[in-house]
Amino acid sequence: MIVVIGGTTGLGLSAAEAFIKADAQVVVVGRKPDSLKTALHYLGDQADGVSGDASDPDTSPQAVEVALQQFGAFDGLYHVAGGSGRKFGDGPIHELTDEGIAQTLDLNLKSVLYSNRAALQQFLKQDSGGAILNMASVLGYSPSPKFFATHVYAAAKAAIIGVTKAAASYYAPKNVRLNVIAPALVDTPMAQRAVANDEITRYIKSKQPLDGGRVGVPEDLDSAAVWLMSDGARFVTGQVLAVDGGWGVCEGQYDPAAG
Repeated sequence: MIVVIGGTTGLGLSAAEAFIKADAQVVVVGRKPDSLKTALHYLGDQADGVSGDASDPDTSPQAVEVALQQFGAFDGLYHVAGGSGRKFGDGPIHELTDEGIAQTLDLNLKSVLYSNRAALQQFLKQDSGGAILNMASVLGYSPSPKFFATHVYAAAKAAIIGVTKAAASYYAPKNVRLNVIAPALVDTPMAQRAVANDEITRYIKSKQPLDGGRVGVPEDLDSAAVWLMSDGARFVTGQVLAVDGGWGVCEGQYDPAAG
């Protein structure tokens, strides 16, 4: 039984469907009641849900409680929720607004700490072991300054990697595994600014050259997420798996005509 924080749209919804196809039950969490209703209708009777903001410390404990009440178990947490703080004032450090710093960290880092805390408290209470998978980004360690200069977002995603590794070490004796999945540019609601930009998509052809040099789709991450949350990865913890189309090993070429 897996709780998916940010599981009502995009990457999280795709993963929730994949978990169900792999015979898991899921509780999905999303901010918008309408999106939650649509997601639950789509996922069927192996899913339940919670409408709440991941940056609210009460949301994740509520999701864990729903898992226990509705399905009688809690085995894993996949934290997908996050997003750009560009509209609040994230950007290069010298241009940051106070709101940009606060909102971006709330959405991308505090929310992870809250969900992981709720999961670990329940795992320790159960004395059962468990699995946590956190979503970071290639921008946490492989920047792209021309097109993706949101430095608080990058800091938050790097911090997710750091805290996941630290926690993986600390909780390994309790048989709790924590890992990270790090995508590059994927076509999600959050990524529409970049996906709709012709200059960026031309850049992606050489930066993410696998499979024709395309922007990723949510389904590209599903198999990795299912494996990392499964018993098949029972000897894997503290790892960062990049599902990035080659981003991390390719330079990427800018369009000379664009300057």
